[in-house]
Formats: sequence, structure tokens, C-alpha cells
Amino acid sequence: MLSKIGFWAFITGLVLALIAGLITVNKDPNAAVVVVLIILGLVIGILNITGKEIMLFLVATIALIVTGHVFQSLTVLNLGKYLDQILNYVATLMAPAAVVAAIKALWAVGRPGD
Repeated sequence: MLSKIGFWAFITGLVLALIAGLITVNKDPNAAVVVVLIILGLVIGILNITGKEIMLFLVATIALIVTGHVFQSLTVLNLGKYLDQILNYVATLMAPAAVVAAIKALWAVGRPGD
């Protein structure tokens, strides 16, 4: 049951990031949307990321965050602005999940071992 909640938090967050990115282009990020994305990101990090997935998830999240504003130079139909805003919201969703995953990884490494 918890994995389904985590999955739906992920889907909801991606859809919200897409819609918010399309609506708020040329505006400051919406604070309410950012708070909801952060909460969903925490849920994703707590419920979805297992020990086997931590490394792949963290690498993917780093790649996502590092590519911020890469589309700005795409000026045809203002596509760059829309893609950048969507990517910023997706990064906002995934950053809290990455923090939770990183803490899980540090806990696993620091725990007295086998």
C-alpha cells in the first residue's frame, strides 16, 4: 500500500510540475506549488527509494539538477523558457527525495556492519 502512495506521489508531482511550469513561465515560482512539490518529494524519498535504488536515484537526481537552465538558449516559440520552468519544478520535486535518499545512504554506510 505504501509503495502505491509513493508511486502516486511521484506521478502527481510530475504532473503538477508540468502544469505549473507551463502556467508560471515568465513569473516567479508559485510558493504553494513549491511547498506541495517539496512535500511530495519527501514522500517519494521515504516511500519509494530502496537500498538497491539509492545510487541510481542520486545520480539521476544530480544530473537533473545540474542541467538546470540548459534550455534557455532555445528561443523558438519560447520553448526554452517553458522547458526551463518545467525542469525547475521537477528539480524542486526531486531534491527533497534526493536528500532523504542521501541520508539513507549515509545511514547505511555509517551503521556498524556485518
